[in-house]
Amino acid sequence: MELTRELNIPGTYFYQKIIDSVIYDIFKATGETVSKDQLDGYEYVKEFSKNNRAKIKIEKVVPNEAYYFRTSTTRNDFLVQYEIVCLSDTSCQVKYQETMKSFGVLQQLNDLVIGTLLMYLKKRQFKRMLGLIEQSY
Repeated sequence: MELTRELNIPGTYFYQKIIDSVIYDIFKATGETVSKDQLDGYEYVKEFSKNNRAKIKIEKVVPNEAYYFRTSTTRNDFLVQYEIVCLSDTSCQVKYQETMKSFGVLQQLNDLVIGTLLMYLKKRQFKRMLGLIEQSY
């Protein structure tokens, strides 16, 4: 999935919202308090349910420009990339890209069928999230 959108907020504000969310997620998953300077290369395990967890690795952090992370499970590997371009003091362009690699033929087939259906809902939900961040400014 790929989505590019212009927002009427500073790129620095959008970036800070993403980083605040990441730091909170790490705290909820591990109980650890990390600073934004410790994020690049940071890895942790997040438990979604009793039998469902994933390893999350923060792969790239460039202040006010980029944030990449990888989520790995036994079934899939997701790479999420946020690219931020400051257009002015009051606007930015956000490019969101998500790629997924599935392990096993059955999982690939399942993800192809289900992914097509869910892609519309994910895009809609992501656009809504961007709108909420924009409104919070």
